[in-house]
Amino acid sequence: MSGQSPEEIRAHVKVYLMVFGALAVLTTVTVGASYLDIGVAGGITLALLIAAIKASLVALYFMHLKGEVKAILQTLILTAVFFVFLMFLPLFHSIDYPGTPLEVQAPHADGEHSGEEH
Repeated sequence: MSGQSPEEIRAHVKVYLMVFGALAVLTTVTVGASYLDIGVAGGITLALLIAAIKASLVALYFMHLKGEVKAILQTLILTAVFFVFLMFLPLFHSIDYPGTPLEVQAPHADGEHSGEEH
């Protein structure tokens, strides 16, 4: 036993049922939104917004992340640091080879090959 009183259990069950109801309503909204004539970009944006809300509800309540603010912030900060590092990684490669552009040979004006066989 977890040591919770029947009132606490009822409160948890009520929250789960409310989240389930919200997910069901949002699923219906998603299906209804698919019939709207708002263009491809608008439809994708609306569908992603609804999906993000649904994913947040699942993560917060069913995965019990609502009380894990510190761990989530640490994870987000670490993710942001890695993202910035990976975005600048190609620049570090460019710094290693300054002033060495790719050489592109222009075709000859008379239509002759440059001696290479294709």
